[in-house]
Amino acid sequence: MGDPVTLIAKWLEGLLAGWGLAEGPTAVVMNLIGVIMIVVFVMIMDVFLVWVERKVVARFQDRFGPNRLGPFGLIQPIADVIKMLIKENIYPQGIDRFIYNLAPLFGLFPVLLLWAVIPISPTTIGTDINVAVLYLVACGAFISLGIIMAGWASNNKYALLGAFREVAQMISYEIPMVISLLIPVILARSMELNQIIQSQNIWYIVAAPLAALVFLISSIAELGRAPFDIAEGESELIAGFHIEYTGMKFGMFYAGELLHALTVGGIFSSLFLGGWRGIGAMTYPIVGTFWFFIKAYFIYWVIMWVKYSLPRIRIDQMLNLNWKFFTPLSLVLLMVTAVLDKLLTGVPMLIYFGVMLAANILIGWGTVLILRKTRKKEAPRVAEPKPIARPDGAPPIPAITPATTSQS
Repeated sequence: MGDPVTLIAKWLEGLLAGWGLAEGPTAVVMNLIGVIMIVVFVMIMDVFLVWVERKVVARFQDRFGPNRLGPFGLIQPIADVIKMLIKENIYPQGIDRFIYNLAPLFGLFPVLLLWAVIPISPTTIGTDINVAVLYLVACGAFISLGIIMAGWASNNKYALLGAFREVAQMISYEIPMVISLLIPVILARSMELNQIIQSQNIWYIVAAPLAALVFLISSIAELGRAPFDIAEGESELIAGFHIEYTGMKFGMFYAGELLHALTVGGIFSSLFLGGWRGIGAMTYPIVGTFWFFIKAYFIYWVIMWVKYSLPRIRIDQMLNLNWKFFTPLSLVLLMVTAVLDKLLTGVPMLIYFGVMLAANILIGWGTVLILRKTRKKEAPRVAEPKPIARPDGAPPIPAITPATTSQS
């Protein structure tokens, strides 16, 4: 009742059985239809995301955004897709054509594979495997492979430099992201996403707000979006690893980035916001789909808000933030959560979540104190004037200090 997906699936199974198809081939055909439907649904959402992003950014910047083609500019993304498809496909000289053509597929297809294990409703999920969290981590690694392939095969030093920078960033921020990913696994005692969602009678963001924050910021860095978009530093790299791609090949990278942002929203909502759980979701599974996308699009909006509000940070600042702050913090959170989970076995749920929340507050307070102490030590060193290097190899220009300025 209230689940059209299950009704349609049963109708198709009955239709295939009526045609005399055996049980084995029927299962293969049904799985193939399911894969096609998920891919089509996700790609339609991806096209819609182009309109959403442009509209939201326009509101941030006091503009209208797309408003000419169709009501509210809804047909503009279709025009953009057509433009990408008919653009000339240019191959630079000296490239490795096979790797060059394969890289855009690695930029988009791994994101599509992630949706195979994300539960959209109580009954709508591609495949319900018991190591879904491990699957998410494994598929995410393919994206960095596509980036390094694109930079290497383009025969362009700026593309290669952009690929190196992006992959260094992705590999670095994967560590705190995966560590924080394990905290909902500990709380639910399962790596199965549907089980994690069903165990959230209280959202896990209440018990692990710091882990949720670390996961979100690390995921933004994984996406390569501002303030972590060092791979697309316009003043140095123009467009980064995909600078030599034109037409639909560039469009696949762009589509993969947009869809990956929504995928992060779906994963975050499943791990920390209860996924499809909401009022009426168990009685009417189609309502669960509504709740899931409301939460996923909210996180997607937060990612856009951060991207279009903060400036880009330097690569040294970005790596320091990861290795000196997020990685130690995520390790502390994981150890404290594991110990408390063991000690609190069998206690009432409200007490369990209350103790977990109190532990996060104490860790956050301690982190702030450490950061303040570190800032007091670092401030004099950073403010200290430094000599100016000269490009011709001559001795550096002495640093200008207030004392020398007053004497002159």
